[in-house]
Amino acid sequence: MTDDELDAYIGASAALLGLGVRPEWQAPIRANLSVTLRMAALVEGFSLPDEAEPAPVYEA
Repeated sequence: MTDDELDAYIGASAALLGLGVRPEWQAPIRANLSVTLRMAALVEGFSLPDEAEPAPVYEA
């Protein structure tokens, strides 16, 4: 996504959630969202075999 697209997404999301975004927060939010989208693309692009099982849940 381009910076303009991310800014539009941030603005729309903030409005939907009723959050105010200060102008000085826009760049850090955009950077965080950009990293999150790149990480999500890595996870999405990793195919698992049909026989893959979820890891067990460990509780302390």
